[in-house]
Amino acid sequence: MTRLLVVATGNPGKLREMQAYLTDLDWELVLKPKELEIEETGDTFVANARLKASQVAQATGNWAIADDSGLEVAALNGAPGIYSARYGKDDSDRISRLLKELGDTANRQAQFVCAVAIASPDGAIALEELGICAGEILDTPRGTGGFGYDPIFYVPSQQMTFAEMPPQLKHQISHRGQAFQALLPKLQKLQQVKRDR
Repeated sequence: MTRLLVVATGNPGKLREMQAYLTDLDWELVLKPKELEIEETGDTFVANARLKASQVAQATGNWAIADDSGLEVAALNGAPGIYSARYGKDDSDRISRLLKELGDTANRQAQFVCAVAIASPDGAIALEELGICAGEILDTPRGTGGFGYDPIFYVPSQQMTFAEMPPQLKHQISHRGQAFQALLPKLQKLQQVKRDR
């Protein structure tokens, strides 16, 4: 039996991305209602993911899933962090600001972080996971794939930026990929429990 899982986003791209991670499950993913706006008032990725999942679940009366993710740069004390998406008016503006603030700093260590939370229809958080992908910030963008900070986020083990990686590889090693890989077995178990009742 297929169950509804409301994705706490208005972004169809994010819905497609989550569907790709959760293909083998009996959950039907749908976007949250457009009029339902959730303010991200949490001070961590986990807090924001919980907040969005919980509020969307309560508002729709269905299971809901939310993620919150961003880039943390060591030399900038973890900035842009939870403000990654609001760091500029568009991707190139955000990248320019980040590179300008880093300047010629020798420490280029950074990590992408993704928190995922799933809430039951009453708003209680049933599952959550955190995925982290370590890398470093390049001086100039490389690659044409991906979005956001992908062209300047270099993963030494792959010798590529996120923007240079084939989608399948990024899907596997990214912060979001890691969070979902950890979440999948738990979600399958949850599904099984619901079915057995």
